[in-house]
Amino acid sequence: MQHRRLRRALCLATLSLPWLRAGAQGGIDLAALREQVFATERAFAKTMAERDHRAFTGFLAEETVFFTGPKPLHGKQAVADVWKRFYEKPDAPFSWEPDEVEVLAWGTLAHSSGPVRNPAGKMAARFNSVWRQESPGVWRIVFDKGCELCAECSKS
Repeated sequence: MQHRRLRRALCLATLSLPWLRAGAQGGIDLAALREQVFATERAFAKTMAERDHRAFTGFLAEETVFFTGPKPLHGKQAVADVWKRFYEKPDAPFSWEPDEVEVLAWGTLAHSSGPVRNPAGKMAARFNSVWRQESPGVWRIVFDKGCELCAECSKS
């Protein structure tokens, strides 16, 4: 009896979210979602180029986790506070751009990756981010981690 109620509740929850319902019915356009994530990642990177910390924070999920420094930063406010220093000087300390994006078949989670460049334009690292679609066309970052150049992540 309990199992049946749980299945019914999950079914109703899925039906109440049109973008999830489309995924359950196979109507997801993964190529379009992939392009959305590319565009979102580029807009996210543009916040650094334009020195717009406020816009940067708008891309963060409330429970985001960034691997910045020796300990992961948990939560939108913690990430915003620590990353503010990267936005304070007139020139950006680094830039990034996506060159890979993959979206799960459900269309609700995506991974992006790409080069991180120093101010001279030389590749210094790669980033890896996980994005969650919070509503149709609205992606927020839930995990972010960079890695210095090494054999594993020195593509491009």
